Amino acid sequence: MSEYVYPPVIKAALGLFRALNLKIRLEGTEHIPPTGGAVLVSNHVSYLDFIFAGLAVHPAGRLARFMAKSEIFDHRIAGPLMRGMHHIPVDREAGAASFKAALTALKGGEIVGVFAEATISRSFTVKDIKSGAVRMAVAGKVPLIPIAIWGPQRMWTKGRKKRLFQRNIPVTILIGEPMYPKRGDDYEQVTKDLRARMSELLEKAQREYPDIPAESESWWQPAYLGGSAPTPEEAEELDAREAEERRARREARAAAEQAAAPKVEAAPKDEPAPKAEAEPKDEPAPKAEPKTEPKTEDE
Repeated sequence: MSEYVYPPVIKAALGLFRALNLKIRLEGTEHIPPTGGAVLVSNHVSYLDFIFAGLAVHPAGRLARFMAKSEIFDHRIAGPLMRGMHHIPVDREAGAASFKAALTALKGGEIVGVFAEATISRSFTVKDIKSGAVRMAVAGKVPLIPIAIWGPQRMWTKGRKKRLFQRNIPVTILIGEPMYPKRGDDYEQVTKDLRARMSELLEKAQREYPDIPAESESWWQPAYLGGSAPTPEEAEELDAREAEERRARREARAAAEQAAAPKVEAAPKDEPAPKAEAEPKDEPAPKAEPKTEPKTEDE
């Protein structure tokens, strides 16, 4: 597989991190296999997570192919980069195709990155996750590697303005021990175990984080540590409201497109041809009267 895009992107990202003096703490890199496939499962706190999750495998000389929503691939700038780095588009209406693409990558010896929460966690705790990552690891016969990222939410997260060029921001990336699910396991239980490991890593990263937010910046700290981020319950309500608004916008857009579409008038149906008048039937010829010979007087 040609790699004309990925290495330059990594080089540019590392150069930017050095220029911004980001204080990156990366631990557990020994858990990344030097060869072969693996499913890398990360928490999700910012729009920059795939960059930092990619750094997790960099010391092992590996590249991660991240599964990301297909809309990103349609973006005029991000799209060509995502395709050039051979990331995997996910169409939520047709998930089987993306699962198949990820499985092909795993069997080809690639590391596939997954954000199992599917969306950014507003509470900065690990949301409920589905069993897709576990099933993928089982089908590909590869290990499942949990990781936790903390810090990038200060630069760009859901509901907050971008602050991409802040300097001296600490970023923590912790890689956990691999899990080896196999066929016949209880996938739902393995998924719960995976989420527990991710939560443990994330809480470690949060508790050991070197910065404490000022009162005006407490939004990036989880509620359980005294921050003003939404609780998991509040975050769930916000997500539900956002999903409903998104659905309403989709329906309104579809209705507008339908109304704007040119109306095609139905062609008039051909009128049935008038019934031909029945030709008058020939009247039967009058029966000829039998000829009778005139009687003579002698008869």
